[in-house]
Amino acid sequence: MTVKSDRWIREMATHHGLIEPYEAGQIRATAQGRIISYGTSSYGYDVRCADEFKIFTNINTTIVDPKAFDERNFVAVQAAVCVIPPNSFVLARTVEYFRIPRDVLTICLGKSTYARCGIIVNVTPLEPEWEGHVTLEFSNTTPLPAKIYANEGVAQMVFLESDESCEVSYRDRGGKYQGQRGVTLPRA
Repeated sequence: MTVKSDRWIREMATHHGLIEPYEAGQIRATAQGRIISYGTSSYGYDVRCADEFKIFTNINTTIVDPKAFDERNFVAVQAAVCVIPPNSFVLARTVEYFRIPRDVLTICLGKSTYARCGIIVNVTPLEPEWEGHVTLEFSNTTPLPAKIYANEGVAQMVFLESDESCEVSYRDRGGKYQGQRGVTLPRA
């Protein structure tokens, strides 16, 4: 496997719809001021978080069960900033929609800016031929409330290309998260 560079990312995004919307450079500021960077980096792509959040809550005293997930475990919020309660987590989604090629595995890693604040992004793979908005999970490991910002960089995608295509892709096996849009909760 080889890690793909900014040139490969640009080519795949521009001509093959790998990432939409796509930012060819690294954006670090807007008219409103400095932001947490997003866009193409040397060997990856820094994604943004959309303004749709699902904040974990225990007000309904349900059980967290990945086979029978109760949507009442979350409170839906649409905002420019999301405050994660202490020792809790939030689900969000990327602004970007991905179409992963058959010979590529993509890994989502957290950005150090958030990690240095005790906010951890769950590491997740995007399998060959998966497509959709990426549902992100942010864990606040601190005893204090923590902020994440919509439309700013939150995680980095690293693209690994194999020398051969996989025998069975995510699309081939009818993966349950194929084509997801919006924040997608666990499915059994």
